Amino acid sequence: MFSQESDIVKTMRLIEGLKADLINNIGALYQAMAQNSEVSIKEALARVIIHSYVLGKRLGIGFADLDETIEHKLDDDSKNNDALENRFGDFSKLKRFFEQKR
Repeated sequence: MFSQESDIVKTMRLIEGLKADLINNIGALYQAMAQNSEVSIKEALARVIIHSYVLGKRLGIGFADLDETIEHKLDDDSKNNDALENRFGDFSKLKRFFEQKR
């Protein structure tokens, strides 16, 4: 029965698996933060980011398109999170990081 699945069903199963992996990686991030392990936190964050990019790819969003959208959202977030941006400047720092990578 499973060997005759259509490409659409296979793709849907793959996407569901990626979504589950993303949730698991977020759980691993919470565990790493609770343990206060810098190495584990970095690895979990990296996995969340990687799985987000791959899930986007499977949903038809290219890596470059996602990067561009992130950069635009950084502008929005820097304006809409005044307290965070004014105190730490994290959004503008990340935007400059993206710009330097070009």
